[in-house]
Amino acid sequence: MFRIGTVGPIIANTKVKIAEDGEILVQGPGVMIGYYKKEKETMEVIDEDGWFHTGDIGTIEQGRFLKITDRKKEIFKTSSGKYIAPLMIENKLKESRFVENCCVVGEAQKFASALIVLSTEYLKEWAAKNYITEKEIEKLVDHPQLKKEFSNFLMEMNKTLAPYEQIKRPELFIARWSIEGGELTPKMSIKRKIIIAKHQDLLAKIYNESL
Repeated sequence: MFRIGTVGPIIANTKVKIAEDGEILVQGPGVMIGYYKKEKETMEVIDEDGWFHTGDIGTIEQGRFLKITDRKKEIFKTSSGKYIAPLMIENKLKESRFVENCCVVGEAQKFASALIVLSTEYLKEWAAKNYITEKEIEKLVDHPQLKKEFSNFLMEMNKTLAPYEQIKRPELFIARWSIEGGELTPKMSIKRKIIIAKHQDLLAKIYNESL
């Protein structure tokens, strides 16, 4: 048996549970007993009850299928104490053709939001298809029709998320995130801290205004 989107069923003689912060914990004969002659490192990953802390964030579906959604080092907590796994939400945002890349934000804030880099290639295609004659890509970002279409997409996407995970007041803009610029790793993953540091002006727009 298998379930699409999961890593498969939990194997026999193995216990798996999800911690309060969403981390996957494992017990069983297939789990290591510790790092060789490294007591400190062992204590960091195996707790006093014998649970191995994987560092992965996930869920158990239908009581038996394990789904990995993020890495623990990526999750953050809102001011209300809710944990957000950003990668899962970012993947949902990228289902929109308008989105080239994105970074979910909201650590220690009242709500989750996102910095969204728009795809210039799709913007050109979209403008031509909708008989929009504006030639400056930067001005298309504020086009009412684009804002309406993306707002509709976001509204539908948010229906699939828990209330505290829902994206509010995202900032859409044109940029080039790259390895050379420091925003992306060689594996094309985003460098969250660097992106946040570079876009403090956009974060201020998101969080310094009242809802």
